[in-house]
Amino acid sequence: MMRFDRLTSPGRARRITFLFDGRPVAAVEGDTVATALLAAGAGATRTTPVSGSDRAAYCLMGVCFECLVEVDGVPNRQGCLVAVAEGMEVRRQHGAASVAEDA
Repeated sequence: MMRFDRLTSPGRARRITFLFDGRPVAAVEGDTVATALLAAGAGATRTTPVSGSDRAAYCLMGVCFECLVEVDGVPNRQGCLVAVAEGMEVRRQHGAASVAEDA
């Protein structure tokens, strides 16, 4: 398993907590969901729709879509592009999430 250490930076000391699959995760204000989960050693953020294999953040710039998560009930959010917020609820995404069609 890879290890991700947080760089210390003055002015980024405000700690916040959000939930990942119902468990509290400590983060620093300004983190993205993906970087906070990497720093916490949370592992996979989603599974693939075909094989069910685990996937996690890869490019951290919104290109690869490997870090898809459900944020506050909204599926298919790129964790690397969503800033963490106090009390946010994030869940692993299992397989493909469907989008509701207009009736």
